[in-house]
Amino acid sequence: MLTPDFETEIAEVRAGQFTLDPNHASLLWKLDHLGFSTFVGSFNDFDASLDFDPENIENSSLEVIVNTAALDVNLPEFEEELRGENWFNVAEYPQAIYRTTSFAESIDEDSFLFNGELTLLGTTAPVQLEVNFNGGGRNFLTRSYTVGFSASANFQRSTFGLDRFANFGVGDEIELEIHVEFMDTSNPS
Repeated sequence: MLTPDFETEIAEVRAGQFTLDPNHASLLWKLDHLGFSTFVGSFNDFDASLDFDPENIENSSLEVIVNTAALDVNLPEFEEELRGENWFNVAEYPQAIYRTTSFAESIDEDSFLFNGELTLLGTTAPVQLEVNFNGGGRNFLTRSYTVGFSASANFQRSTFGLDRFANFGVGDEIELEIHVEFMDTSNPS
């Protein structure tokens, strides 16, 4: 009775313009910390819009806007340092923006690779995004038609001038891990 109307076949899912459900969205970033561990942080304030065409996935597009001041590393003093001009410089660059630019390839029936551009600290560079479709249907809690995805991307932080301590063992490669639900608010049922 409480199970959502859920489809795992991508071709069975509704096309349309979708907006992010911020209550069901996570954006994690990870990097190597001196070889001892993986340092994990998140951005807790971001928005995204998805133009989704499940029958012609190559026509789909995504835009994500991240409020960089909303970074979270579970260490309040270090978060303040990361917001400063030696790191994310949120006073001058309050947002990071990612936009897909083209479809790259299908990995399998539910996983796809998109080319895109990330703008961070005033620099724009290509970043590929691997997207995995989880499913879609009417969410009985929100009463909105919902589609869910997980995604990942890797890039060199030094490309964007975010290179502090990269020569001293703090990883240059950033790994993004994304888990999101999008709602079709224009046609909820």
